[in-house]
Amino acid sequence: AVGTLILMTTAVLWSLPVALGSVLFQTEYLSGKFKTFLTQLTYILNATPTILFGLVGYLFFGEYLGVSWVTGSLILAVMILPTLQVSIREAVEALPEKYREAGMALGLSRPSQIRRIILPQCFYGIVTGVLLGLARAAGETAAIMFTATTFSGIQLPQSFSDPVPTLQTHILVLAQEAANPQSLAQAWGAGLVLLGLVFMLTLTAWAFRTRVVMESEQ
Repeated sequence: AVGTLILMTTAVLWSLPVALGSVLFQTEYLSGKFKTFLTQLTYILNATPTILFGLVGYLFFGEYLGVSWVTGSLILAVMILPTLQVSIREAVEALPEKYREAGMALGLSRPSQIRRIILPQCFYGIVTGVLLGLARAAGETAAIMFTATTFSGIQLPQSFSDPVPTLQTHILVLAQEAANPQSLAQAWGAGLVLLGLVFMLTLTAWAFRTRVVMESEQ
């Protein structure tokens, strides 16, 4: 479980600044067909099979970093980036125009409006995106199986080049010993822990999402 949390948390730390910066640039500075193209590209990437992210990510990161938790976190960061972008964009676009008009009336520049108005008002939307990204990262297996995880021999990474054990690979190893009742029971237990983690993150994201809808209606 600790290895899974390491990959999830690091992936969000990689992808959140990129997602936030790209969304703010698109919504506050771009317009027209290019903005529409970038929006549609985000939705396409969000629907891309995860195994493709794993293969492409390994070509870019794995060749240089090898099998390590850093490689896995970078691949997961690229994978959850569209999820964060979609959630943050919806929060920014749902912000009532009166907030921007108030900022303009006060003479705030565009960067000042982003820092003092948009980011504070879209806080719940940003948190929702982070939680959904964590939930997606927690459920991924194929993208990190051969690039970040170890099946045995390592408990926790001691350096940037070490692999890391995860719940996903632990479940896979136990499932391969299905003839052993004890291994099968442990696999179900690990699966329940993983399912509970994803459910908790999704439920919390739903709660924050409700706050975003309430604020947009004010």
